[in-house]
Amino acid sequence: MKNSISILLVMAGLSLSAQVGINTGSPKAKMDVNGDVNLRNKIVVLNAQDNTLSQGNNDQILVSQGVGYAPIWKSLRIPEYEPNKFYLIFNNSFSDRVGVKFTSGEQSTITAKNTAFTKGADISSLPGFKKIAGLSQPISVFSTDSKTYFQFETVVQANLPANGTTDISIDYACGIFVDDKLVNLRQRNLKASSATSTFITHNQIGVVANLSKGQHTVSVACSRLASYRTDNDVVLAVGINADTNINSFIAQSSLKVDVYEIPQVFNPIIN
Repeated sequence: MKNSISILLVMAGLSLSAQVGINTGSPKAKMDVNGDVNLRNKIVVLNAQDNTLSQGNNDQILVSQGVGYAPIWKSLRIPEYEPNKFYLIFNNSFSDRVGVKFTSGEQSTITAKNTAFTKGADISSLPGFKKIAGLSQPISVFSTDSKTYFQFETVVQANLPANGTTDISIDYACGIFVDDKLVNLRQRNLKASSATSTFITHNQIGVVANLSKGQHTVSVACSRLASYRTDNDVVLAVGINADTNINSFIAQSSLKVDVYEIPQVFNPIIN
């Protein structure tokens, strides 16, 4: 009898009051329970699209859709990992059509390349390097055991004349940086050919192991290192055209980043 009276009182309270509290005198919702709740039957959620009640499926959970919207049922999937094996956890690709250009007066002052170009060198210690803006992007690492692979591709061009009996060329370098620290570098020479305004495809692959957990910034920067028998008006362009025989679409840069990890934190995937 007492239980029946209690249920009636609760139901009466729900119908008479906008907010009802159980074990609390100041409810913060229409039903505010300060304590344990034991559900013995089912939870149903209103489907606003067809105005039906849904119980969800086996192994589904309720996910909030924000203030003013009913929650929805979602499937929770946790990937299965084998211990001590690397898995692709993060991957992304970026592109840029702005590129960087170098006049003859913007040539790098680096002379001792063997000591300047070392792993971990800060970009501030490498005068003459310019970042390709669209390729400076954040990446995420979730494990202390990781390998991060980079694939950079671009087009390098200079408005060089046709080559003569003595070679006309420009030395340049492009580096891949993580948090402004050099992790990979490639030097090349762009040589004038039988046609004017020579251009070449530049490909570069780098890898760095065991970045610290958290977010990092990857970037690509290039530099004009030396010029041989070039006129003062010759411009070196990386990721952008230096002359009209190609355009910015052909010359654009791309960077692909893959982070392989031995998982330590198992992030659930909800769909």
